[in-house]
Amino acid sequence: MPNIKSAIKRVKTNDKRRVQNAAQKSALRSAVKNFETAASNGNAEEAKTAFAEATKKIDKAATKGLIHKNAAARQKSRLAKKLNSLSA
Repeated sequence: MPNIKSAIKRVKTNDKRRVQNAAQKSALRSAVKNFETAASNGNAEEAKTAFAEATKKIDKAATKGLIHKNAAARQKSRLAKKLNSLSA
């Protein structure tokens, strides 16, 4: 355990951020999984709403620096491709 005041604060903020990042990343994965299940079921309308939610979460994670912006673009592209193949 650190003794210096700034180090103590750093430990606190790191713990708080770690919990927030984990929660946000988990929500992101859940949103993508919801889209995947809707797409695999062949439900186009449900997949569309799940796609909107997933892209929103992906964009937010990329903005916050949780995932790289190119990784976010790649994920969104793959989801969009799956959605388009579903509706075609």
